[in-house]
Amino acid sequence: MTDPARDRIGPLLERARAGDASAAEGLLPLVYDELRKVAGQLFRSERHDHTLQPTALVHEAFVKMVGSARSYDGRRHFLVIAAKAMRQVLADHARARRTEKRGGTRERISLATTTSADLGEDVDLVGLDDALRALAARNARAAEVVELRFFAGFTVDEVADSLDLSPSTIESDWRVARAWLRVRLAERSSGA
Repeated sequence: MTDPARDRIGPLLERARAGDASAAEGLLPLVYDELRKVAGQLFRSERHDHTLQPTALVHEAFVKMVGSARSYDGRRHFLVIAAKAMRQVLADHARARRTEKRGGTRERISLATTTSADLGEDVDLVGLDDALRALAARNARAAEVVELRFFAGFTVDEVADSLDLSPSTIESDWRVARAWLRVRLAERSSGA
């Protein structure tokens, strides 16, 4: 059975992207619960006193996405891009806080808790963002797998479906990406 609300997302996204404010207003209620779920996934391992709240993260990412020139190929693609936008908002927020405090405490998240990936200790969000950018330059698909697994909270099967690849390929990319990120983040924390 087709969900009429989901059928309206694509056209509303296109109208909102073209600057139609009423389309953006109509779109948010249709995607809010799913965006809130992605934000909740990101905040599960954050400090309880984090200065950015999930609702604010959803709204900042939504504004960023609707204001971009990007087109979206359906609801799943929209959620993938939303997860990336939220990662960018959190990383920018962490960078701003670090700048304010001149190297103060880092925003920390746990890849191990959130994704079943065992990278060891908590990971600095700015460091993770930088490492993901470096990984994307070397292996774009592996970086996308990390974004979908970690930031969007997708299962291996959902990632495989989204990228039109086999689950075994996704599991392989996931293992490679975790190992590469573990080394890169360890180098960063040791100052190497």
